[in-house]
Amino acid sequence: MLSLFKSRPLLATEEQSWVLDTFVWAFECFDGQYFLDKTEIILPNNHYFPDQVNSVFGMAQNVFNHVVNYAGMQNWPLKLVEPNQMESVVFPHWQFAPRLRGEDAKLVNDNMNEQVIYVSYNPNQINQPQDLVASFAQTLALILIHHGRELPPGGEELLPQVSELIAGFLGFGVMLSNTAYQFKGGCGSCFNAYANRQPALPEPELIFNLALIVKLKGENKNKILPHLKPHLRSMFKKADKTLNNELKKSANPLLLAVFDKVNS
Repeated sequence: MLSLFKSRPLLATEEQSWVLDTFVWAFECFDGQYFLDKTEIILPNNHYFPDQVNSVFGMAQNVFNHVVNYAGMQNWPLKLVEPNQMESVVFPHWQFAPRLRGEDAKLVNDNMNEQVIYVSYNPNQINQPQDLVASFAQTLALILIHHGRELPPGGEELLPQVSELIAGFLGFGVMLSNTAYQFKGGCGSCFNAYANRQPALPEPELIFNLALIVKLKGENKNKILPHLKPHLRSMFKKADKTLNNELKKSANPLLLAVFDKVNS
């Protein structure tokens, strides 16, 4: 009888395990020390995106620059171009030293200096900045994944889904979660399907990943909750409660080490 009153977990056990395994994979492949030292939980406000510009491309460039810097990829050869100037994307395997991300990351293989990865944007998202930020973050995540050349948990067929988890690992989980579903509302003229980000994961997986990143960064959840859509806040609280138990009993030494460091 009591089981009737027990709340169901946000995710099934195998889904939780996949999110946790993907975090461990990202930590090992994409400079986990940078995650510990520098990664922030980026919020959709003027503190993180303070500049104002007057053109569509200027707005896109401004947001792109901020996203790149927060991701720690400011020294990667990346260039934003207008949609009509976009070329086919080639993913060269660069080498960085002494680290992969951050201000200290330096490109060391000279033959790659002239190779640039071009990134573009959806002009319809200029008036939906959270979609724009999340789209840029997912693009950077895909670039990291292709650069690493090591398949994530779930393999190649899950790359779109993994890229969203990695975008969360880079600090953009709030905006990934907020843009996973767009309610059409009652005013057809207010809804622009062409401006919406095309999500690969539903809200529960993204919220669980966000709660994981927040917890492993030791961030105050009350700082995060007001920036989530109202219906996502209860999901976040449920994920946070689940993670308290999951991380304490985890058999993965890396997860335990990070969790213990935050709580020490």
